[in-house]
Amino acid sequence: MPLKTKMPFLNQDQTLNTVNTFNSLINDIIKDPDFREGTAWIRRQFISNEIIIHKGDIGKSFFLIEEGSLRESIQVEVEERRNIQAGVSDLVKGDFFGEISLFDSSQRINSITAITDGTLIEVDGKMLSAYLDDHPTQGYLFFKQLVKSVIIRMTSGIHRIESLMAWGLKAHGISKYL
Repeated sequence: MPLKTKMPFLNQDQTLNTVNTFNSLINDIIKDPDFREGTAWIRRQFISNEIIIHKGDIGKSFFLIEEGSLRESIQVEVEERRNIQAGVSDLVKGDFFGEISLFDSSQRINSITAITDGTLIEVDGKMLSAYLDDHPTQGYLFFKQLVKSVIIRMTSGIHRIESLMAWGLKAHGISKYL
């Protein structure tokens, strides 16, 4: 079952336009001879159930899905010393992840696992950041679309939290006291 969440503040055309514009920018960058395949980026095949990112790994790459689907998941403690891996979002063709690597090589906060076989583009975060610094017009357009995409994700996350809070309050009988 897909884990996508509806975003009432944007219609489907607006969301699709943001994704298409962002993908077009990435494709223009990887076609640029100054941004070399094998050095700045690679095309990777993945198979179903392959773990692409482990929570806690140091993030140095930005990823764009060309084909296939992946699941973003987090570890949730349900009881003392009992954790489950919970799916947060399904990612499909055109989606990206790992954007924090453009700013900092920090620990990954979630895991990404393949649901199907597919292909992704793995971009070296530092090399992309340097490229965008050297190409300010593309850098501006890239980051403008990145911010739009992050806002969509944040708003979607807020809606999920609201739904989970409402469910939790009802399930535990707390809502009648509020």
